[in-house]
Amino acid sequence: MAVNAKKCLKFDAGIWVIVVKSAARVCETRRGNLPAAARGRTISPWPSFVNIISDSIGLFMIHSLRDDFLVDPEVVFLNHGSFGATPRPVFETYQEWQRRLEWQPVQFLGTDIGEYLAEARVALGRYLNAAADDLVYVPNATFGVNVVARSLRLGPGDEVLATDHEYGACENAWRFMSRDRGFTYNSRPVPLPLPDASELLEQFWAGVTPRTRVIFLSHITSPTAVRFPVEAICARAREAGILTVIDGAHAPGQLPLDLPAIGADFYTGNCHKWLCAPKGSGFLYARPEAQHLIEPLIVGWGWGEGRTFTFGTDFLDSLQYPGTNDYAAYLSVPAAIEFQASHDWPSVRSRCRELVEQAIGRIDALTGLPSLYPQPAGDAYCQMAIAALPPIIDLPAFKKQLYDDFRVEIPCIQWGGRQFIRISIQGYNTVADVDTLLMALEAMLVGEAAGASLR
Repeated sequence: MAVNAKKCLKFDAGIWVIVVKSAARVCETRRGNLPAAARGRTISPWPSFVNIISDSIGLFMIHSLRDDFLVDPEVVFLNHGSFGATPRPVFETYQEWQRRLEWQPVQFLGTDIGEYLAEARVALGRYLNAAADDLVYVPNATFGVNVVARSLRLGPGDEVLATDHEYGACENAWRFMSRDRGFTYNSRPVPLPLPDASELLEQFWAGVTPRTRVIFLSHITSPTAVRFPVEAICARAREAGILTVIDGAHAPGQLPLDLPAIGADFYTGNCHKWLCAPKGSGFLYARPEAQHLIEPLIVGWGWGEGRTFTFGTDFLDSLQYPGTNDYAAYLSVPAAIEFQASHDWPSVRSRCRELVEQAIGRIDALTGLPSLYPQPAGDAYCQMAIAALPPIIDLPAFKKQLYDDFRVEIPCIQWGGRQFIRISIQGYNTVADVDTLLMALEAMLVGEAAGASLR
């Protein structure tokens, strides 16, 4: 949105007050740099992500979303994808739940926890367009995958079909169970750049055999940050009588989700990544018709015909209450949903996506390497993407130097015999963060090339 600002005054902590011609207009600016409007110009769009926190008499005080998060302001944090980051008000809610537990733990855990968890599942269900009783909170998506992998009665002659883009810990869960029970875990290669969705569907489906019992697939992959057409794959699998298990670790918060429409038999995701809930909050969704297949990963009070501790269904009883635990992260998920809703998160996501696209383009131009995504990229990625790196002799050392010398927190990944850098852009990131990354990469890649020539 274009805004003609007549005057710009700098206050402390990088906060700006801008007087605009019309108090009805919205303006945005970046911390730390004098906005172009201060020079009497009209620009659109403004370069960063902010919230208006005062609008009296046409005076807008605006600040970066960075101030709402607890991440170290001295770090260029471009790795939201690994563990997420929690806004201050959500973290305060989390701590309040912990205080309530400590105030009267017997009442909290012995009487009230069922109601508290039910309310939290209702809020999450609205967000995912799923019935609350089809969802159960788990610590993370890896935990959810383990629940399903251990529950399904697979054996010799059965096959699980996946891709070579899956998250290593979840692959381990399937490989561990295959060793124990005798089924085969098939990791189908899917080269980059990905083809369009219809061709990708056919390439993947070519790996299905008469022995395929389960398809396991990431919605958004961890090592390569690509989005798979899970809806189409789940639909075809249902027609073929094949169960589907979707690892949605990176999807909630990056994508608007409608779990029944996706059509997976089982879908597990994280709330502490892109939804910005406290650490250790995830969920497992199971279609009602598939819930009878789920068994408890930890057997406790919710198992057995004579159970006295029940939440109404075997699915919930098996998983919701493993015993004494800190449930505050689960109970804070509604606060995370509310935080994003109150900050117009669809617009935040859209701006983040634009900044990711710019960053990837700039890295590709710097390295001279081709893009790893279709052109145009379309919906191949969201707020997280990868760019190819030239050969790096010691990739862990390269990553460490990025942090030690430039305070840039970003993962460098070895996958499929290639090396990538994976950038995550969340609402607290700015163009200045990307500028710092490019400056660091330019300096380090020049040094890397010089070192390689000396060898």
